[in-house]
Amino acid sequence: MANVNAFAAATSNSPLAPFTVNRRDPGPDDVVIDILYCGVCHSDIHQARDEWGGSIFPMVPGHEIVGRVTAIGDGVKNIRVGELAGVGCFVDSCRVCPSCQKGLENYCEKGSNATYNGYEKDGKTPTYGGYSTLIVVDKNYILNISDKLPLEGVAPLLCAGITTWSPLRNWKVGKGHKVAIVGLGGLGHMGVKFAVSFGAEVTVISTTASKETDAKKMGAHYFLHSKDPQEMEQRAGYFDFILNTVSAPNDYNAYLHLLKLDGTMCLVGAPPNPIPVSGFSLIMKRRTLSGSLIGGIKETQEMLDYCADHNIVSDVEVIPMQKINEAYERVMVSDVKYRFVIDLASLKS
Repeated sequence: MANVNAFAAATSNSPLAPFTVNRRDPGPDDVVIDILYCGVCHSDIHQARDEWGGSIFPMVPGHEIVGRVTAIGDGVKNIRVGELAGVGCFVDSCRVCPSCQKGLENYCEKGSNATYNGYEKDGKTPTYGGYSTLIVVDKNYILNISDKLPLEGVAPLLCAGITTWSPLRNWKVGKGHKVAIVGLGGLGHMGVKFAVSFGAEVTVISTTASKETDAKKMGAHYFLHSKDPQEMEQRAGYFDFILNTVSAPNDYNAYLHLLKLDGTMCLVGAPPNPIPVSGFSLIMKRRTLSGSLIGGIKETQEMLDYCADHNIVSDVEVIPMQKINEAYERVMVSDVKYRFVIDLASLKS
């Protein structure tokens, strides 16, 4: 086993601090990745602080991982040493359930094996994530990363990217559609970039009026200030599809009111407490309220390839590992444009 430098949360109340991870020796189907960059997802904070319950400590967060392959097992044929590779939100699944067979491992009916805050397939060995210098992952859960794009901007695509790509593709958003993105943060800014690229008319809805300039720079056609009742009422019954990326408490009924007949609002943010929904918000115009969870390996690879071909990356602020606790506090007050990414060179010296 290899001893690897990392940062971990010892408890839900403790700051992240230096930690040593014992990575397993690679088996015949494993790939060893020297981690170069890892994105900081809001879910890292939720789990490190046990806000969703059930967190496993000590915890090494991080599931937006890009790096370079340094070793492969004898059974690995399509990945070569020296290539770039990525790891997303899970590192294994049951592989045999209907969801896994469809390439939707994220919906594995036995539960996919999370990249961190979970267990390996043996059900006993904790998984540790990308706030570390090296990771060992089964070949079937590795993503190919193009060298066309800056790696620091690619890292958040492994979660923020696929989380917004999957529902936009599933609901076939494209030309002729009027789409709203609720929230312009780590998830929302990727939703804007994808929806614009797909040819939709895109409106950003935000509680923060000052974000209009950034929204327009990313290609959004319109901006709607959700705290302005008059603006909101002017868009009643207007949108075909709303992608709600907000993980803080928000008014689902107010956004459902903006959907036209047969419109859909899809949730990809996860507020910590239940939010009430009025039946009339749905039945009066046959609206749908739905949800979506990241994406499978196949569609994640499709997303990465699309981004490489269309020059799409996340807007990021790169930080050393030693500033992670400061970064967490800044995420909590939305003081980042629009995703923190850790440069793991800061842990290798």
